[in-house]
Amino acid sequence: MVGKEIEKLIKTVAKLPALGTRSARRIVLQLLKKKNEQLLPLISALQNVADNIKTCKVCGNFDTDEICSICSSHERDYKVLCVVQDVADLWAMERVGFYKGLYHILGGVLSALEGVTPEDLNVESLFSRLETGVFEEIILALPATVDGQITTHYLLNRLKNTDIKVTTLAQGIPVGAELDYMDDGTIQMALSSRKEL
Repeated sequence: MVGKEIEKLIKTVAKLPALGTRSARRIVLQLLKKKNEQLLPLISALQNVADNIKTCKVCGNFDTDEICSICSSHERDYKVLCVVQDVADLWAMERVGFYKGLYHILGGVLSALEGVTPEDLNVESLFSRLETGVFEEIILALPATVDGQITTHYLLNRLKNTDIKVTTLAQGIPVGAELDYMDDGTIQMALSSRKEL
């Protein structure tokens, strides 16, 4: 019989992506066995994140500052903007170390089944950024899924009367895949082989 506090923790951990109840039980048991080495540092790290992490006002990334380190960096290419679905995709692109431009996180993709409309995404903030006239190229790095393609076509339609070059990731990203699950070489190949739409 597990105590109610532990059971509550197991249920909370089980809600995390890719974890079920069995995995959550094993994780909680490990944390309890290694309280000083693992549980207490984890609690401290989680509290630190909860207290200090903000969403970047420019791109939507997570950081300790209101404008993230990518958007505030003077070493980035301010003429290229990569549009991604989620922060996980930005992290995947940064992990590769090949792309040196800026980002814009949509916060999802359009989905008729789930009722996600352009108003539910960071689309208007994207077009506000584009109105500055700074960007010469936009890379649409959205998932190669049906919803990702619908979102790409929606954005293309909105961009057709601009002078901005629009590209998308090319070779290497299989249909139905998401950036967060791709290896570094695949993402680098897709970036270097991108094509204009």
